[in-house]
This record gives sequence, C-alpha cells and structure tokens, in this order.
Amino acid sequence: MQKSVLLRLHFIVFLWGFTAVLGKLISVDAYRLTFFRMGFAALFLFISNRFILRNRMNISLRLLLQLFGVGSLMAGHWILFFLSIKVANVAIALSCMSLSTLFAALIEPLIFGRRVDLREIIIGIIIVGCILLIFNAEMAYKMGIMYGIICALLGTLFSVLNGKMYGRTASGNIIFYEIFGGTVVLFFYFLLTGQGEILDMSEISWQNLSLIVLLSGVFTAYPMLESVNLMKYISPFTIILTVNLEPVYGIVLAYLIFGETEHMTPVFYLSAVVMIFSIFANGYLKAKRKLKRH
Repeated sequence: MQKSVLLRLHFIVFLWGFTAVLGKLISVDAYRLTFFRMGFAALFLFISNRFILRNRMNISLRLLLQLFGVGSLMAGHWILFFLSIKVANVAIALSCMSLSTLFAALIEPLIFGRRVDLREIIIGIIIVGCILLIFNAEMAYKMGIMYGIICALLGTLFSVLNGKMYGRTASGNIIFYEIFGGTVVLFFYFLLTGQGEILDMSEISWQNLSLIVLLSGVFTAYPMLESVNLMKYISPFTIILTVNLEPVYGIVLAYLIFGETEHMTPVFYLSAVVMIFSIFANGYLKAKRKLKRH
C-alpha cells in the first residue's frame, strides 16, 4: 500500500514538473494562459466536488472572501511563473522557485506566531547566494529571474495562508473557491484596466486551447485533489519533501524536449544542485528535530 501511495505522489509531482513545459509549449501570453487555466480548472473542480466527492459547498461569506484573496495570490503567482518561462526559460523559472524556502522561513513565523528558525534562515541565505550566482552568469535572463523571484514570494504567501484555511471546510472546497476566486479577480481586473481582449477565447487557436484544457484538468485540478487524498496515507512532510523534486523533473523534461533553448552555463547547474541539496537538507533537519521531540 505504502509503495503504491509513494508512486502516486511521485506521479503528481512529475505532472507539476511538466506544467512548466506546457507553459512554454502554449503560445499564449501569460495573462490569458493563467486566466483560462484557472477558469477551466475551477470548472473541473466544481464538477468533482459537487458530483463525485459530493461535498457540501456552502461556506460563510467571510471564508469565501478569504479564499478569494488567497486565490488572487495564486493567480499572481501563476502569471509571474509563466512570464518567467516566456522571457527566460523553464530552468530559470523553476530554479527561482527554490527561494520559497527562505521566504517561508521569514513569513511562517509571522503568520503562525512561531520563532524564526536560524537553520532555515541559513539554508535560505545559501539559496539566495546561488540565485545571485545564476543572475551574474545568466544576465540575458535577468527579467525572467526577477519574475521568478516575485513568483516564489507570492507562491510562499499563498501556501502559508492556505495553511490557515485548512480544516475550515472540505479541502476540495478550499481548492475550488481559491481557483474560482482567482478567476473572478482576474476577470474584473482585465475589464477594469481595459484589457478585455484577454478574455476573448476566439483569439486562442484550437491547438493552444486543447493544451490549456489539458493543463487545467490533468496538470492542475487532478494533482491538487490527489495531493489532498494522499494526506490520508502519508505525512505532509513526505509530500513537501517529494514536491522538492518538481524542479528536477521540470528541468530534465524541458532539456529533453526543447534542447538547446534550455541549455545553461555550468554555474547554473552547479548552483541548482546546491539549491536542491539545501532544500532536502532543510527537510531532513526538520524531520530529525520532530523525532527528537517525540
């Protein structure tokens, strides 16, 4: 049973890693891509919650507004993620996501009222040093790196605040209302800023539309629901630690599919290895500390 659960976990992490590849394959701007990704994903999640999981979907107005706020952070995170891919490449976007470790070390204590962990800060500083090395070695991708850094910050805020929502309604409802909320916020933002053309689906080719639907269902809605289901069998720590493989899967897949456009300098690969090792070291230290407490 445990072996099959771990295989399922690695499969959804593989799907998340492939998301970046799809983001590069889809020749649609990051804003339109994010809006329709979230819209279709919300539709799939509604059908799943209402007719498959049969969750009661009534929630309070206060919780709804909170989930919409978290969903707007998710929307910003995804827009910046796809912008980073399109102005740089998959490897840059995914490596910048490693900064989430430092951001989490600083933000989590503020949100949850715990003390700052010095080891997390040190590991975060090591990752920042690696990002600076990449920035100096890959100056051609400086805008992609900047988008990636802000993307990591918003992603961390989303993840931490999402943790505050846990248990207040069914997990499937939380995911649905966040993604639906992000879609609604983007819809009105584009209308109010005179960018209504982004909402026009007729400007998207059938090939791109098919890939967006695939991205929304197989690579967004399904792995999100599956990750929630897996929490019944394995610890959140195991899930978080395995999710750290997402950049590895994504960078390798992108190199195999796109070839030379994903080829980076030796400094990048060395820095990426150090960052990934640091993230796993952080997870190991946390696990060891929990065992000592028990």
